[in-house]
Parts: sequence; C-alpha cells; structure tokens
Amino acid sequence: MAMVDIDKIRNFSIVAHIDHGKSTLADRLIQSTNTVADRDMKEQLLDSMDIERERGITIKANTVRIDYTAANGEKFVLNLIDTPGHVDFSYEVSRSLYACEGSILIVDSTQGVEAQTLANVYQALDINHEIIPVLNKIDLPASDIDRTNKQIEDVIGIDTANAVPCSGKTGEGIDEILEQIIQTLPGPKGEKDQKLKCLLVDSWYDTYLGVVILVRVIDGKIKNNMKIKMMSTNQEYFVEKVGVFTPKQKDVDELNSGEIGFITTGIKVLSETKVGDTICDAAKPLSESLPGFKPSKPVVFCGLFPVDSSEYQKLKDGLAKLKLNDASFSFEPESSSALGLGFRCGFLGLLHLEIITERLEREFDVSLI
Repeated sequence: MAMVDIDKIRNFSIVAHIDHGKSTLADRLIQSTNTVADRDMKEQLLDSMDIERERGITIKANTVRIDYTAANGEKFVLNLIDTPGHVDFSYEVSRSLYACEGSILIVDSTQGVEAQTLANVYQALDINHEIIPVLNKIDLPASDIDRTNKQIEDVIGIDTANAVPCSGKTGEGIDEILEQIIQTLPGPKGEKDQKLKCLLVDSWYDTYLGVVILVRVIDGKIKNNMKIKMMSTNQEYFVEKVGVFTPKQKDVDELNSGEIGFITTGIKVLSETKVGDTICDAAKPLSESLPGFKPSKPVVFCGLFPVDSSEYQKLKDGLAKLKLNDASFSFEPESSSALGLGFRCGFLGLLHLEIITERLEREFDVSLI
C-alpha cells in the first residue's frame, strides 16, 4: 500500500445511543465507498459475534480503513472506529475516542437525544473532538428533524447548522456525511521523524496469530521486525506482522504517524496488553507515557455455578477462553455448601454479565446457576 500524507488521513469514531442505527450507518459508509464488494456485504458487517448481530448492539469496538475519493478528486484514507453504545463499555469508548480527532454523533430523528448519547459526546468534547451531528432514520414517518436539531442544540450545545439528515436504511445523505468528514474533521497531528509513540487502542486473541493489538501511531512509525516496549509492563517484543483492516486483515510494511492498524508480536496472554497503554521503540524509549491510562475495574459481582457439578471443568475452560478475549472481567474459584464448586466473577455492568453468561451457555454448552 502506498504511503499516505498525514493531512489526507481522517480518523473518526461513531457515537450514539443503543439502537440509533450506528452499525447500519457504518455499513452504508463501507458500501458506498466500495470498500467491500457487494457480494461480501452483509448487515452489521463490523459486528462479528452472533450475540452482537441478534441483539443489534456493538460489544467490541471494530475498525475499518476506507479509501475515499472526494468530490474534488483528491484521495483520502478514512479510519472508522465503530464503538459500543452501551454504558458498560464506556472505557472502551474512551480509548477509541482518544485514537481519533473527530466523531460522528448519530441521533435517531424519531427519538431525539438519549442518555448514553450525552455521556459519550461529553467524553468526545472533553478531548476537543470536532463533532458532525447526523440525524438518522429520516425515512420513518415519525421522524422530526426540526425538533431533533433543536434538542441537540439545547441539550448538548452543538451547532446543528451543518447537521446531515440521512437514512442508514435507504442510503440517503451518505455522500454528504463523507464530504463533511473531509471538510469538517481535522487531520491527525504527528511527526513521522520523531521517536515511536503509539496508543494501544484494543487487543483480542486470535487462535493462529496470538494476541492481535490495535494501535494508533501518534509519532514515528512501526514496522516489521522492530523491537517495541510496552510502557506499563516494561516488557519488550519483536513485531511479527503489521497490517490494516479493510475490514479483512491486510498486511502492510509499516504504519506511519496518524495511521490506525494492527500488529502481532507473538504474545499469547491478553493480560500483557493493557488497553490505553503506550508502545514505544525499545531502542529509543520515551520518557513519559500518553495520558489517561487506567486499568478497567469490575463493578458488578456474581457467583456462577454449573447446574451439573460434572460440568465444572467445562465452565472453568469456558471462562479462561472468554478471558483471552476480554481482559476486563475477572474470575476466581468459590465453593458453596448448597451449590458446590463455582466461580465468583466481576463484570463492568449488568449487560456485560448477561453477555458473558449467554456466551458461556451458548459457546461452551454449560448450564449455569
């Protein structure tokens, strides 16, 4: 892939309340720029888990790199991060926002501004994001654009003169949103000749590659066979693979400042990669890490026991496997005189608890109390 000028890159995330059409709109942006061939297109393309698709929610933040040619013929690279809308995953949202310079705020024009929209928008405003308001679902008869615009101005305090009315279902207004992204959102700031400074946005476990780390390069560049260091754990690793998501994984030689992509280093345990950590060049370490890193803390606790005590090992293996992909929940063994052996688990919230228990029952075939 050819190297991109930093002023031709736009990194943005989509902020919305649950069910305001975030994933549908992301689908339309991907489709209208021909990032994915029509035959490979499916609903909620970036939501890969069955539970995400059934419930229509995003649990894991996903990214996609879109090549876009603007109306004036210039070529741009857009990095979209589709973030979760539910309050339980707000720490993941804060990291994703940190990796971007701007946000698209989606408000359902039939329902208006809702609580979770506010929480995420204020997070985005705190880190000086440019925000593009988008009014979705204008194809529905209950849609009221004027009322929603007034609500956004009154409640959030954002000017809606350039708000884009659109419909994720019919595709109306999508081209306007793409043009707004280029004109309104600033390009990333960064020096590619400086020492490497990189934000660890997210990480997950892949059976073949080990832990895949999603990174946003702030200064410098990261390339194959380079020795890197994680600032919070002081561990050093060699980069085995560098790539971007289009949404499929695509290998590249290097990621330069301003770009978002992934690296693999042969790490096998997810707990070694802390979300929000700073990655630097092991040969030229940085004196201080990026601000805002704090480990996520569980707030809801629950005991999980197998209905049939012979399934204890199955439950233990299931929890260990889910922990590979989600470092934010914790579990420790616990025994009860009535229920036998089980685990005490900590979660980020009630929805997080519900999703983990549903995945245990579904993917590992364990009946739970």
